[in-house]
Amino acid sequence: MLYAALTFWLFTVVFAAWGVRKLWSGMIQPKVFNSVLLPGTLIGLLGHVVGLLITGATIRETTLFKDDDTGEPEATTDPKPRIPVLGHVIIGLLPLLTCGAGVFVTAKYLGGSAVTQINDDVVGPRLPTSVDGFWQMLRDQITLMESTASAIAGANFRDWKTIAFLYLLVCLVVRMAPFPGNLRGALGAILILGIGGGVVSSVFDLADPRVQTGWSVLNLTVAMLLLLLLASLILRGFTGLISVVRNNA
Repeated sequence: MLYAALTFWLFTVVFAAWGVRKLWSGMIQPKVFNSVLLPGTLIGLLGHVVGLLITGATIRETTLFKDDDTGEPEATTDPKPRIPVLGHVIIGLLPLLTCGAGVFVTAKYLGGSAVTQINDDVVGPRLPTSVDGFWQMLRDQITLMESTASAIAGANFRDWKTIAFLYLLVCLVVRMAPFPGNLRGALGAILILGIGGGVVSSVFDLADPRVQTGWSVLNLTVAMLLLLLLASLILRGFTGLISVVRNNA
């Protein structure tokens, strides 16, 4: 159950990050948006390159910031690692893991009281097994977004650490969206990790303590992404409504 929950929440992270990126790319120039995300892009692309190197894959078409109207980063889409199966898993997961490590370091050294105010027990290692449990999970996510918004609103913005923390956190969590051409690889890697981890933990009756202790980072990531996704949807709907009214006035 632990690894099934981990797989579910990692899928949530990937799709929420992808949704936020798509929504904002449709509201402002993609080049401007990708320029703002540059710190997160650097960390994610570093993980991608490290994955290519340790698996003996071919590195090509890897660019931090393309010189065109999109300013999109570019990653190697057909790496051909020398390690079968596991190589693709490593390449697909390392950008997520490096961004997750960045979230951990940022929260630890810059987050301060803003992190402690976020509800840290609603992204749990168990998935609902009933209809009531499903609705409770949705209510928990609303509670998570509420506590996150309250923590941000009550943060001390006179302290440079608070501003740096929020900026880097947004860059890192949004950049957890796979690079162009790597979405299937990242999703496949998450699925293989979940199934493999579940099989190993069942056979040997153990659970990796690093997975169990990593929920705080996962919770913070999900919290920020859900809040960003909600805010992006509201803003996108509002701007779309204004455009419709103007065109029909």
